[in-house]
Amino acid sequence: MLALLCGGQGTLSDKIFDLVAEQPAAEPIFAAATTVLGADPREFIRTRAADELSANHSSQILTVTSTLAIHACIADLLTAETAVTGYSVGEMAAWSIAGIWTADEALRLTDIRARLMEDAGGTDGRLGYVRGLDGAALAPLLAKHGCEIAIRNPDLLVVIGGAERDVIALCDEAAKHGARTGLLAVKIASHTSRLAAACKPLQQTLDASRHTAIANGRVLLAGGDGERIFSVESATAKLARRVAHPIDWTTMLEALAELGVTEVLDLGPGHALAEMMRASQPSMRCYAADGFRTIDGLRKWIAAA
Repeated sequence: MLALLCGGQGTLSDKIFDLVAEQPAAEPIFAAATTVLGADPREFIRTRAADELSANHSSQILTVTSTLAIHACIADLLTAETAVTGYSVGEMAAWSIAGIWTADEALRLTDIRARLMEDAGGTDGRLGYVRGLDGAALAPLLAKHGCEIAIRNPDLLVVIGGAERDVIALCDEAAKHGARTGLLAVKIASHTSRLAAACKPLQQTLDASRHTAIANGRVLLAGGDGERIFSVESATAKLARRVAHPIDWTTMLEALAELGVTEVLDLGPGHALAEMMRASQPSMRCYAADGFRTIDGLRKWIAAA
């Protein structure tokens, strides 16, 4: 079985749309994104400063746009049963790929999600990462600096969130203990309790969305823990709650292996999810869409897979 991974926010390259920028199949995605972004995303990504690209609202929309645009160019080839899941905001794209939302609706909801998160999180939030410390070593640093685990990844890679000054202080101290650390471009403490106020209004928005049942041939897994989603009504609360609670991506990747997935395509942006998949499940064939030079090359790989 093939699995599609939908990426989260990170450093957005001005190349993220190059693979599909001129593809007719992607035009409806770019048109929908223009409505919520206020500019054509292909122009936006090339002309805006790095700070504007990493701003929570624009970053979430650009991330989902990139994923959905690539999917639109390969969707006709996905005739066999296919698993799909998303990392952080990538879940918004995953639900669309699973057939629950149209691309227009997914982008509209992503717009609302981003705004609710900003309202709840304030202006001083930040995400950082710590690699190389186990839970016992990291726990006292989290308590000391008032930070929280936002995402658990394989290979002792943990994303932490909190006030920016506290995240910086924790990273500095963790580095003295031998860890590799750094700040992420995401300037909001996603998946921590700082965003708790966003959960209820987001769930209300998701419940009122224009949605349908999961499409035949799609297996949708929750990005937070790998649980299989069978109905929209039973999953909106969990999806909304995730903005203020940690993601266990390690468990998510294990769930893909248990499902019988043999090949993985990271739809991006970037290739971080493919790298984590390879580290977690080395027996799987894992590729990232941004590793293909042409859409024809990607389509040939999908056809063969």
